Amino acid sequence: MSRIGKAPISVPGGVTVTLNGLDVKVKGPKGELNRTLPDGVTIAQDGNALVVSPANASRRSRERHGLCRTLVANMVEGVSQGFVRKLEIVGVGYRASVQGQKLVVSAGYSHPVEMEPPAGVTFAVENNTTVLVSGPDKELVGNEAAKVRAIRPPEPYKGKGIKYEGERILRKAGKTGKK
Repeated sequence: MSRIGKAPISVPGGVTVTLNGLDVKVKGPKGELNRTLPDGVTIAQDGNALVVSPANASRRSRERHGLCRTLVANMVEGVSQGFVRKLEIVGVGYRASVQGQKLVVSAGYSHPVEMEPPAGVTFAVENNTTVLVSGPDKELVGNEAAKVRAIRPPEPYKGKGIKYEGERILRKAGKTGKK
C-alpha cells in the first residue's frame, strides 16, 4: 500500500469538500476546483479529513492510490493557500511587465512576447526581472510557468534567459582563442 496514499488529508476551516462518487469538488477562499478521479480508488470524508483508499487489491488500484491522494491534497491546499511559481529573468535588456492581465516579456527578440493568462491564473511582476505565476490549481500554475520559461530558456554560456527561482544552470566554458 502506498505510504503517501495512507496519509489522511486534513481539510482546513473555510474549505468545503463535496464528494459525488469519484467527482471531487473543493471550494475555498482562493477559488473552486473540480476533478474526476480515475476508477480504482475510493474517497471518503471522515470529519475534517479525507481518506483515499484503493478500491481493491489490483495492481491498477495500488498504482493510482498515492497519485489520487496527492491530487486531492493539492486541490485542498490550492483553494486555501494557493500556489506560486517564481521566475527570474537574467540578461541585459530582458524585462517583463503586466499590462492589464497580459504578461509582456522583452527577451532579446525583435518584438515583445505577450501572454494571456488562462482562467484562474494571474501574473505579477516584481522589479522588472521577477515574474510570479499564481493560482489555486498547481498543475495549471506549473504549466503556465513552463510556458513563460520557454520564451527564452537559460543558455549555458552566459546564463541569460528565464529560469525558475533557485534553478541551477550548468555553465560551459566558451571557446578558447588562437594562441
